[in-house]
Amino acid sequence: MISSGATPLEPDPAPRPPRRRLRLLWIALIIATAGLVLLLSPLLGELPAPYAIPPLRALEIVLSGGGALFNPCAGAAAECTRAWIPIVWQERVPVVLLAVIVGAGLGLSGATLQGIFRNPLADPFLLGISAGGTLGASLVFVFAIGESEADLALPFFAFLGAIGTGLLILAAARGRYGSVETLLLTGVALNAFLSSILTVILLYNPIASLQVDFWLLGSLGGGSSVTWARDGIAFGGVLAVGTVIAIHGRELNLLQLGNDVAQSAGVDVRRTRNRLLLLTSIVTAVAVAFTGIIGFVGLVSPHVVRRLAGSDYRIVLPGAAVVGAAFLLGARDFSALVFPGNVLPIGIFTSAAGAPFFLYLLYRRRRLSTRR
Repeated sequence: MISSGATPLEPDPAPRPPRRRLRLLWIALIIATAGLVLLLSPLLGELPAPYAIPPLRALEIVLSGGGALFNPCAGAAAECTRAWIPIVWQERVPVVLLAVIVGAGLGLSGATLQGIFRNPLADPFLLGISAGGTLGASLVFVFAIGESEADLALPFFAFLGAIGTGLLILAAARGRYGSVETLLLTGVALNAFLSSILTVILLYNPIASLQVDFWLLGSLGGGSSVTWARDGIAFGGVLAVGTVIAIHGRELNLLQLGNDVAQSAGVDVRRTRNRLLLLTSIVTAVAVAFTGIIGFVGLVSPHVVRRLAGSDYRIVLPGAAVVGAAFLLGARDFSALVFPGNVLPIGIFTSAAGAPFFLYLLYRRRRLSTRR
């Protein structure tokens, strides 16, 4: 009962939309943006202006499935059927799809590693997996392995190098001293060790150094042509392994509360961590095998999702995959718009966008720790 002298309660401010509804709105906006970028990306290509394909005609070719659903060249010049359809459907669309697949895999891997290590600065290349992939690819360049089947040999050896490094990390994680700090330091040590081996190998054939440098900068195709078959292999690997990762959202949520809390809630911390490390290594190895080293996608994507939709890993994991796909595809589109007619390493543009974001995270963490 309020006394007569009490200050009357002020009226409540205008009601805010429910937090859950706001999150769903952001998720829908992210998906819609990614879908729009995916639809419009095939309109951009590497052809110089005099030979450019009209954007509306390119869109019709995409919507027709390369002519499988309807004729996109009705009333157009003969070169539409002879040249435009193969260029859009056999060259541009596979590159766009590879960007989506690899970006989704890197975004998902980054979110998983940040959850495992409870470190917002973790990314898929933290554990030296990229160095292992580069070492495997360098063997193809330096010793001309599988020249007749270069499109297969390059991703195969890169995958072997990356997954081999991941297995070494997993062996360290299963050991007696497999703490989070030990794993991070093991990754740093492996990076240094594998880089030294790479330097020795390049001394054997200095001419191959240029090809390896291009690989280190990342490119959609990893130095060879992109085909529907390559997209199918990458898609199958990322989809299968990524689905298994995505169903571990609840376990990652519990890991954020500490190992003891997660253990008391029925989570086998060591087994879950080892399983997710293995799965993340596989997804990262697939990405490295087909594109080379593309940095910052796995670092930036989870932060965007957490900022907009909260920290629930049941949302962060698939959300990071969508944002990663849109981020890498946007970098590809920016390259095609700013430098038409030139094929530049895509890693240049992701690094240009990701490096300032990384510095922002460092500054923000330092400011928060100072306040505490």
